[in-house]
Amino acid sequence: MAATCPDDPCSFSNPHEAAVTSVHLRLTVDFEARRLRGAAELRVERRAPAAAVLLLDTRGLEVTGVCRLEDGAPLQWKLESEHEHTAYGTPLRVTLPPEDGQPLTVAVEYSTRPESTALAWLEPEQTAGRRRPYVYSHCEAIHCRSMAPLQDTPAVKTPYTAELTVPAELTALMSGLREGREEADGAARCRFRQPVPVPAYLIALAVGDLESRPLGPRCSVWSEPGVVDRAAHEFVDTEKMLEAAEAFCGPYIWGVYDLLVLPPSFPFGGTENPCLTFITPTVIAGDRSLVDVVAHEISHSWTGNLVTNRSWEHFWLNEGFTMFLERKILSRLHGEPARHFSAAGGWKSLRETIRTRGADDPLTCLSPKLADVDPDDAFSTVPYEKGHAFLWYLEQLAGGPTVFDPFLRAYVEKFRLKSIDSADFRKFLEEYFAPTPGLFDKVDWEAWLHTPGMPPVEPQFDSQLAGVCSDLSARWLAWNTDELCPFSADDLTPLTSGQVIELLAQLLEAPPLPVKKLEKMQELYDLDARANSEIRFRWLRLGLAARWERQLQPSLEFVTAQGRMKFVRPIYRDLYAWEEARPKAIATFERNKPNMMHVAIYTVGKDLHLSE
Repeated sequence: MAATCPDDPCSFSNPHEAAVTSVHLRLTVDFEARRLRGAAELRVERRAPAAAVLLLDTRGLEVTGVCRLEDGAPLQWKLESEHEHTAYGTPLRVTLPPEDGQPLTVAVEYSTRPESTALAWLEPEQTAGRRRPYVYSHCEAIHCRSMAPLQDTPAVKTPYTAELTVPAELTALMSGLREGREEADGAARCRFRQPVPVPAYLIALAVGDLESRPLGPRCSVWSEPGVVDRAAHEFVDTEKMLEAAEAFCGPYIWGVYDLLVLPPSFPFGGTENPCLTFITPTVIAGDRSLVDVVAHEISHSWTGNLVTNRSWEHFWLNEGFTMFLERKILSRLHGEPARHFSAAGGWKSLRETIRTRGADDPLTCLSPKLADVDPDDAFSTVPYEKGHAFLWYLEQLAGGPTVFDPFLRAYVEKFRLKSIDSADFRKFLEEYFAPTPGLFDKVDWEAWLHTPGMPPVEPQFDSQLAGVCSDLSARWLAWNTDELCPFSADDLTPLTSGQVIELLAQLLEAPPLPVKKLEKMQELYDLDARANSEIRFRWLRLGLAARWERQLQPSLEFVTAQGRMKFVRPIYRDLYAWEEARPKAIATFERNKPNMMHVAIYTVGKDLHLSE
């Protein structure tokens, strides 16, 4: 079995000996064959003077040749044995020339395979417009190795440039600055540049029938023609969010901040690709009630993209900090009660995750051990919400936001362009607050970082916005259906969409409601008609928990109409738990697999106990 790097158990690379310092990709997008074809040209420096080998991460790539670009001289190379955990893939061993240690450029000619786990190839009928094909990538956590031969570890950050050749009728975008487009013979060559060093997982591409609309001096939104105007209406406040984040963390250094609304099969709420955040269409509610996702991805421009976890065992440094900053932005735009309200909802999500996974599951540690573990198996709300809770706790110990906000900015400045681990964070925290001894003496670092289950301390959140939800939830739980109904259609009139979501979330934490209560809720509130995907998701789950036959078919339709794992996985788990519904759930999943991205197929297959 191939050995992995001691600094990152999910990578084969040896950056302490020979490190990639810049990347240029020359790729042709072949829709008919569902392949990217071309070369990765890698600038390599020997960190150890005697380094004789460059190790690259690959998974399923078809490598046809390796040479030194300066003179075209072929280099010896070998694809070694696949790791027994196939998600890690296969190391590509390149023998470096025995010279004086000067940098060189290694060019790897290769092709991806149609089953590349980083790429989703869509037929025209699988897109919103149903006119032209579409491809998009998702490389986090370790899928970039199935798109390009690189040192696929967040410990290595490099600038990159790229040339994509695509059909002339399509638009190509990448996670970098657009540098030009030339058309000839029915094809377009599109050039991109990302001058800020980034880890491999932040290299992203999308090619399809795309248009853009401006949102501000630095911001635009892209999507298919039938979606882009609705998206522009939804995300009109993007520039305001960007400015709010700058107030906390300093100048935005990436040049442009664009959004790309992807087809419904996209499995995440958003991904933080530099210069081009990918966003699920499920956040287009029509009333801008779900745009917190944009605040989250904007926050990654500092926490995650600028300051990055050194390995996926410290993923909370990306996501916990980003949840913390996202909610700081909410406080700046909507007041501190909005921050508390969002944080309280996140705590509920964490509690459900721990209940689902089990309090003893080692992957519920804030900093889990991932040797021989696929990072996709560790993906959950834990690094997001447990990490957020930890920072909230530290903020309170430090003396509150007025004391902690300057630390947040200093943290970003201290570690900008670097990859760090939890020990680096702790050391800087203690150094920064050293003038006030004893602030963090009571912090149980072992319990927070390395103990599974819920955090050792529960934060206290202001209930100003949640109180009305709690009152209405308690009334529904207490109502004796043999008595006169005490509710009216006006109950939800004063509530925001977020408060309706909170109401349903509280009801989901209680024992299943009787079907008679759910029928009355539908009669009075017409929750079936709500376009907000977060409301619909929780309403369907309430029905499934009650074994309400009326909600079975809508639930099956919901998990096939979009592929966002936040929605799809819990509903599939609910369907599996309902024995009578289980065969329909499995049949629906098998039928819909061609429309799903790899990570969603992999994780839902486990939820349905179809794979180990």
